[in-house]
Amino acid sequence: MIRSELVQKIGQHNPGLNPREIELIVTIFFDEITKRLAANGRVELRGFGAFSTRARDARTGRNPRTGETVDVVAKRVPYFKPGKEMRARLNVEG
Repeated sequence: MIRSELVQKIGQHNPGLNPREIELIVTIFFDEITKRLAANGRVELRGFGAFSTRARDARTGRNPRTGETVDVVAKRVPYFKPGKEMRARLNVEG
């Protein structure tokens, strides 16, 4: 699902909202998650999952085009841990 599909789906369930309002809500939602993660925080959405960051150490990598070794700097990367309810819904038999 892409952002425009999400906006459309929300609009189907909330006919009182116009697409611009929905787009603004979606943008604010994602911006707030991003801001919290950038501040090394955690965002938990009960029943859905939790967003956080994980540290990746510096390492030596390889350029796939040239085969040349390159130094990859240490960095933080986003991490998502699905909640119990989501895992249960994804693994329903039938």
